[in-house]
Amino acid sequence: MNILIAGAGGQLGQDCLKIIGEKNTVHGRTSGQLDITDQAQVEREIQTLQPDVLVNCAAYTAVDACEDDQEACWAVNAQGPGYLAEVCAAKGVRLIHISTDYVFAGDKPIPQAYTELDSVAPLSAYGKSKLAGEQAIRDKMDNFFILRTSWLYGIGGNNFLKTMLRLAMADSERTIRVVNDQYGSLTWTMTLARQIDLLLASDLTGIAHATAEGSSTWYEGAKYFLQSLGIPFSLEPCTTKEYPTPAHRPANSILENSVLKTQDLNLMQTWQQDIDAFIEQYRDTLLAPY
Repeated sequence: MNILIAGAGGQLGQDCLKIIGEKNTVHGRTSGQLDITDQAQVEREIQTLQPDVLVNCAAYTAVDACEDDQEACWAVNAQGPGYLAEVCAAKGVRLIHISTDYVFAGDKPIPQAYTELDSVAPLSAYGKSKLAGEQAIRDKMDNFFILRTSWLYGIGGNNFLKTMLRLAMADSERTIRVVNDQYGSLTWTMTLARQIDLLLASDLTGIAHATAEGSSTWYEGAKYFLQSLGIPFSLEPCTTKEYPTPAHRPANSILENSVLKTQDLNLMQTWQQDIDAFIEQYRDTLLAPY
C-alpha cells in the first residue's frame, strides 16, 4: 500500500515509519515538511503522492501550552484534521487519525474505563481542540478511523518516562513528587504503531480506543519504570492539588479498547509488558546520556 504519514517527526510518527514501512511504501512528512494547517499544501501533497491511506500523527500535544496558545492549538488539532478530511474525501483516501483520552471529563469512578459509547466532555483547551478535530473529520468524510489513545511514550521524543529518568539520574537522592490520583494507561508508541499497521487494510470506520491494557497512576507508572531499569531513585506520591498545572487534566483517563476487541483486532498489551519491552529494546539508548 501507499501510505502518507503526517507528523512523522514525533515519537508515534517515527515508530509508524519503522513498522508500517516494513511492508508498505511510506512517505513520512514532519510538521516542517507538511503543515496540516495549510490547506493548499495539504492538497498539493496528497495530489502528488496519491496515498491509499493517510495516517495523521500530527498534533499540538503540549497540553499546558495549549491554554496560553489556543489559536495555534486549534489550528493544528481542529482545523488541520478538517483540511485532511476534506482533501482525503475528495481524493478517495482513507484517513486514520490519532486522538486522545482528554476528550473525556475523567469523572467516571476509578477503575471504570471509558468506552467509545461514553459521552465526551473535555476539560482543557487541548481536549476541546482534539474533540473538534474528531468532529471535523466526521463531518467531512465517511472513510475514516479515529483512534483515541493515552499517556504515550517512545524513544523518539520527550515524554513522562524520559523526564522521570532524567530527574532520577540528575540526583538519585532528590525526592521527585509524582501525581498519584490521576489514572490512565501508559502506552508505548511502538505497540500503537503495530496496531495502526494492522488497521491499514481494514474497512472499519468510526472511533476506537487503543491504549495499553490495565491502568496505573503517574506515580505507579514512574516507580515501575525506574525499578525495572534498576537505577536508584526517590519518589513521593502527591495529589493533583499539590501539583497544580495550567491545564485541567482528567482524573480518570482509563480507556477500554471495546471496538478493537469486538472486531478481534486488539493488539494492545498490558502497560507493564509495554514498559518491559521498551526497556529491553532501548535500555542502552535510554541510559547513554548519563
